[in-house]
Amino acid sequence: MRARELMPPGMGIAGVDVSGLNREAAAARVTEQYFSPIYLIHKTESVPINPADVGFTIDIDGMMEKAETYKAEQDVWRGFVEFLLDRPLAAAQIELRATHDRDTLMQQVQTVADILDEPAVSPQFASISDSYEAGQVGFVTDVAASLPDIEAALYRPVEREAELVVVEQEATALSMDLLKENIERQLQGFDGIGSVFVLDLETGEEIGINADMAISGLSILKIGIFLETYRVLDGPPNEYVQNLLHETAVRSSNFDANLLLHVIAGADNTYLGAELLTKSFEQLGLVNTFMAIPYDAPVVASRPSTFMTPANSRPDLITIPDPARQTTAEDMGTLLSMIYYCSKGGGALMAIHPGEITQQECQAIIDLMVENVEGNLIRFGVPEDVPVSHKHGWDSVTHGDAGIVLSPGRDYVIVYYLHQPQSDFLVSEYSFPILWDISRAAYNYFNYEHPNTELPQDRAEREAAARAAAEAAAEEAAAEEGEGVETAVPDSNTDEQSPTDATQGN
Repeated sequence: MRARELMPPGMGIAGVDVSGLNREAAAARVTEQYFSPIYLIHKTESVPINPADVGFTIDIDGMMEKAETYKAEQDVWRGFVEFLLDRPLAAAQIELRATHDRDTLMQQVQTVADILDEPAVSPQFASISDSYEAGQVGFVTDVAASLPDIEAALYRPVEREAELVVVEQEATALSMDLLKENIERQLQGFDGIGSVFVLDLETGEEIGINADMAISGLSILKIGIFLETYRVLDGPPNEYVQNLLHETAVRSSNFDANLLLHVIAGADNTYLGAELLTKSFEQLGLVNTFMAIPYDAPVVASRPSTFMTPANSRPDLITIPDPARQTTAEDMGTLLSMIYYCSKGGGALMAIHPGEITQQECQAIIDLMVENVEGNLIRFGVPEDVPVSHKHGWDSVTHGDAGIVLSPGRDYVIVYYLHQPQSDFLVSEYSFPILWDISRAAYNYFNYEHPNTELPQDRAEREAAARAAAEAAAEEAAAEEGEGVETAVPDSNTDEQSPTDATQGN
């Protein structure tokens, strides 16, 4: 009788061999096998999961009853059949009866993933170094894709390991939104209005902060004068015109800028030159940019003293732009981009003015503005050896700069203004450091792998010291020669030597 209480040879319950075991021992073996941990393999890590913790249960009584029934039926005639066939009968295999809680299992797997995954890191701005860090590739667990193998491991008595599906996660690309956020943070420290436009000349991506806001044209409008001068010329500028261009670009001379308006007009009429310049802006789609009155010129009854534009006719206008000469950061940025693309042999300028402006002339404009080493706003935010083709400008309450930065990482346009309409005078010691830092933020975005590590303030102090040393050396040399050295006096025709002295629009 005792032998009949034991499971027959070859008997398997849920894939577990229970041959020769009584019911209790067989049940214990099956239970022990299925409630041993399963192991989740996550790359090089192995994490045990307790089946009971994921709601795994087995119907051990039901499986044992089926085994007992089978055994009882076989005991009567099994030996007789085996005798007749002269071979043993195949052993019985009782199927597994089990369930689990899939939601709980998924939660467990997600917990493992949360601990071991290393998701991709988004690009970040490092405020300590004023630089940008590119995103980092990571890896994450695909929980849904991992479930079939995990459940298979849970439902087998051996090889209770499951390989999690771990996929590489690409880092998001460095976005100009990050640059915009950084600039907005810097503008929060300014008690006034900031207007900024930045354009990636390779991808065409752009950001704007109050970039469509009407702002005083200042000397930055002279960029348009350079372009229109080259457009009306039939060939390279002669020595006279070349000198006017140089004085206007490098010394920001209003007098020479007005003489260039004569060249544009084809007559000694600055007002006509300003009118034709405004029409040219309109042709280029720069509808918020105009010069109603030439530099340092009075209003005359025969000419309009201002123009209405979409930018200055907004009901929510928060700036107080010069009525005689206006633009927007976006318009000036667009104009600079047109000149840049023209210098590469394409773009809107050549399409709008076919045969009237050449690639070489556009390059000449860029080279001309690189010679401008005054108004160090954009320049002090980039390394000293990086060319900046720019025109700066300021009046008593507005300071700005507009340029093309020819940087190692990527060429870009940056146009920005700080405007303090509620005051009588915007102090450069207050505005310039903000503008320097914004320039550096833009440069480091486009050159995040090799950022500018020099602080703009250090650059300013270094160059000031170098200028002072050069002046002292010149004075000493002159003294040795017995010659007096005259104190440098700003040319009365130069509209900006220092914003500290700026009292008029320019």
